[in-house]
Amino acid sequence: MSNIRINGERLWDSLMEMAKIGATEKGGVCRLALTDLDRQGRDLFVKWAKEAGCTITVDKMGNIFARREGRNPSLPPVMTGSHLDSQPTGGRFDGVYGVLAGLEVLRTLNDLNYETEAPVEVAVWTNEEGSRFAPAMVASGVFAGVFDLDYGLSRADLDGKTMGQELERIGYAGDQPVGKPVGAYFEAHIEQGPILEAEGKTIGIVTHAQGQRWYEVVLTGQEAHAGPTPMPIRRDALLGAAKIVQAVNKIGLDNAPVACATVGLMQVHPNSRNVIPGRVFFTIDLRHPDDEVLSKMDRELRAAIDEVVADGRLEAKVEQIFYYAPVPFEEGCVNAVRAATAAAGFSNRDIVSGAGHDACYLAKVAPTGMIFIPCIDGISHNEIEDAKPEWVAAGAEVLLGAMLERANAGSGAAADAA
Repeated sequence: MSNIRINGERLWDSLMEMAKIGATEKGGVCRLALTDLDRQGRDLFVKWAKEAGCTITVDKMGNIFARREGRNPSLPPVMTGSHLDSQPTGGRFDGVYGVLAGLEVLRTLNDLNYETEAPVEVAVWTNEEGSRFAPAMVASGVFAGVFDLDYGLSRADLDGKTMGQELERIGYAGDQPVGKPVGAYFEAHIEQGPILEAEGKTIGIVTHAQGQRWYEVVLTGQEAHAGPTPMPIRRDALLGAAKIVQAVNKIGLDNAPVACATVGLMQVHPNSRNVIPGRVFFTIDLRHPDDEVLSKMDRELRAAIDEVVADGRLEAKVEQIFYYAPVPFEEGCVNAVRAATAAAGFSNRDIVSGAGHDACYLAKVAPTGMIFIPCIDGISHNEIEDAKPEWVAAGAEVLLGAMLERANAGSGAAADAA
């Protein structure tokens, strides 16, 4: 398939057009899941997909599927996709690149009047980021049977608005059941790390994804006046939280080089400058590609919290709200990415994903593979996130080649390529 090329300029222009929706002053985007801006991004994708001749379906979790029919409609589709929602200070490529690279694959097939054996589809997964509604990747998780539909629709943001309510409000509460047969799934994504750029590699062939554990912690002490209350008798919940933040960082360092441990959200009550904090809510994110090590990090975390609670005369409620084990991607899909990369002549290396992706849940119900391209300085979840047009085009060409191999498996269609 090395003689088929996508239109890199068209793909780049589409990315820049989508980036205008929710654009921020620093050059990034803020398109939180199921906001009006997310609706605008969805509407634009649906418009483009219809212009490409696709049929559109939306399931009850708001996942969108743009389908280009194949020679044999009875075969399960070969699917690609990612997400359009972003972090509050997100970039122009995280998630959206995978969606629009998939759209460019369909556009290229149209340009060539190329008929695949199996149908091909591009998916837009709801709330991948988990920024507004926790946990992350909840809609692809419902698709894969990890969560049930009621759980997914009942996830609420900090204002108490649920995903089900917001899907109805923005017009993306679909009528299709969540989940269906998928012949193979591929996801293209920026690396969100520095390895590919540092090594001068254009394509990352993703073999595994790290396991993750997310926690929500409520630490309770006692509010008191900041002036008259002596230091030795204080039950300062924020002080306890600070010690746990330091412990979380130490757990990440102690399990180097591939462990990650982060506190990313904190709410202090009553949040008054002259009141000792009596309650703190915060989140913890632990990651590692080895499930045994990830479990050890869990034990270390709980021991550290117990010690802080005892020393500070505090109370703690610790809830693990999200877990999945490290994910090995399917050998056939990994090899399809490898073959497409070799056919196109791109420099490459095998790589493990440090971030979670919808592909991690799709891997539970379909053969799955991922394609990484570099991002400048490895920066992501940041408004200055950036990538070069040639990297963007290269990843989409590999995606096209891998999808064609699986969509034409067992047929003579590959020999008919233009």
